[in-house]
Amino acid sequence: MSDPIRAIVALGNPGAEHVSDRHNVGFWLADRLADRWRVSPAAERKFKGELARHGMGDATVWLLKPLTFMNKSGEAVQPLCAFHKIAPESVLVVHDDLDLPAGTARLKQSGGHGGHNGLRDITRVIGSQYRRLRLGIGHPGDSARVLSHVLGTPAPDERIEIDNAIDAGIAALEVVLDKGWDHGAQQLNSRKAS
Repeated sequence: MSDPIRAIVALGNPGAEHVSDRHNVGFWLADRLADRWRVSPAAERKFKGELARHGMGDATVWLLKPLTFMNKSGEAVQPLCAFHKIAPESVLVVHDDLDLPAGTARLKQSGGHGGHNGLRDITRVIGSQYRRLRLGIGHPGDSARVLSHVLGTPAPDERIEIDNAIDAGIAALEVVLDKGWDHGAQQLNSRKAS
């Protein structure tokens, strides 16, 4: 039995100018999850982000949206883990992934940062043993276009695919919280992209 998830950290960039960026798919999932759970993330200066608490039976799951900008995400994650005594293995980070096609969502146990600045900073402060929910945004095909791609707005049909992946990710997360990691990962990772 793997460690239960005690914190869901959804990555994005703060500010109105970034709301529709592909880089903010983590925030998109967090907002939808907060609605589903009927919780309202509120600004918490101590954790440099917006935080909500969700009770799951005897357990508590924290939902955090760092407001530090992506490349300083660890500055929000580290104090949350320290204050609530959350082990890295019990943290799930939700992030955009260039290596997956839009419409794809995958759960991953741990690993490297893959060049993602948010993951790089989290790994710097808590190590690499945290879990991930990867939301595919596709790759523009040219490394020179990566920055404009991740900070760009998806086309309407692409947004529908990403939204479908977010829904599948939320469903899998709820299975993870209810029945454990392996059940949720099997459900999500066997799903075909929309």
